[in-house]
Formats: sequence, C-alpha cells, structure tokens
Amino acid sequence: MPHSAMPKNHEPRHASHLFTIRVWLEEQPSGEKEWHGKVQHVATGNARYFREWTTLVAYLEKMLAEDRNSE
Repeated sequence: MPHSAMPKNHEPRHASHLFTIRVWLEEQPSGEKEWHGKVQHVATGNARYFREWTTLVAYLEKMLAEDRNSE
C-alpha cells in the first residue's frame, strides 16, 4: 500500500532521516588501495568525508542525537 494511501493511524510516529553514503577506493602513493567515503544528510545538505568507518558512525550518531535532543 503506498504511504499516501495509508490510514493516519499507520503513519510512523518517529522522525526519520535520509542519508546518502558514497564509498570509493583510492590508490595511495604506496600502491595500496584505501576506502574513502562521503555521507550526506539529505534534508540539510550537511556532509562529512571519511576514511574510517568509525568516522561515519560517529557522524550518524551525532546527527541522530541532535534530533533526539531537540524533541
């Protein structure tokens, strides 16, 4: 059932966020390849580049915590 056709009592109760995540391999001067990425919050356009997954997770946690604190 399309979301617009759902009865009001079935609408999500919590805010949702949409992020885009792009990852790519870059060759380093040493010849090794390293993952790089960009995560972007679609609604605000805020973006962060990362090379480590922990940076990605920290950014997502920060964005979600800011929303939780504004309730």
